[in-house]
Amino acid sequence: MPSDPTANAVPSRHEDSVVIVTGSTRGIGAGVARRFAAEGAAVVVTGRSVEPGEAVVEQIEADGGDATFVRADMRDPAEIRALVEHTVDAYGRVDTLVNNAGVQTETSASEATIDDWEFVVETDFRSFWLCAKAAVEHMPEGGTVLNMSSNHAFLTMPGLFPYNAVKAGINGMTRAMALELGPEGITVNTINPGWIEIERTSEELGDDYEYTEEIHPVGRLGTPADVAGLAAFLASDDATFVTGESILIDGGRSQVMQDDIYLDYRRS
Repeated sequence: MPSDPTANAVPSRHEDSVVIVTGSTRGIGAGVARRFAAEGAAVVVTGRSVEPGEAVVEQIEADGGDATFVRADMRDPAEIRALVEHTVDAYGRVDTLVNNAGVQTETSASEATIDDWEFVVETDFRSFWLCAKAAVEHMPEGGTVLNMSSNHAFLTMPGLFPYNAVKAGINGMTRAMALELGPEGITVNTINPGWIEIERTSEELGDDYEYTEEIHPVGRLGTPADVAGLAAFLASDDATFVTGESILIDGGRSQVMQDDIYLDYRRS
């Protein structure tokens, strides 16, 4: 199981490129940042928490990579513009933008408040548009925008509104951006992770952890390294003909129709 995001890095694949990864102070975003740095990119780590962000930068630099931390709140349009301006001042351009910052509330459509709506929509959706809008002004031909969504964009469950609605919206945003930015030589794709082993996963699953592993055909949860590998590929020269796609990365979980039947099969 890949656990170190840098373990399968392709040396120099992203050499001389500049990558912004939003929400990269921990979890999937930190893994993506480390992977791009290991492949030669200069990486801008960003989020609201300074200490964890600087720790990611220190780890990248300890591994021989180039990274800098810029504090930015994705709910603030001015801070988004400042993030991109800081990147361009430091590195001259933006080759890849990874829109990863995200939050969620555990509310139903009837329970959710306007504050819940604004918290999720402004962070998980509006910021993706604003970051892309600012970044593509400084993105050369061959640039890439990657929008991080979720398996909830395809199949979901009660009590996760408006998170699940927004994740479906991200897939639509990707298609729209891909059409409009294609003539400029910029590709846009969505990555849709399923269960990923991050800081809060074990705590959330509790006694259901082993069961959750078993209902995945690959027999495990994903890791940030899995997602990072896909992101690095989609931003590479090997994926220049891939755009407008929403790629599910969930270990086959979405292919299981009935858990009990599948578990009986697996255990036999």
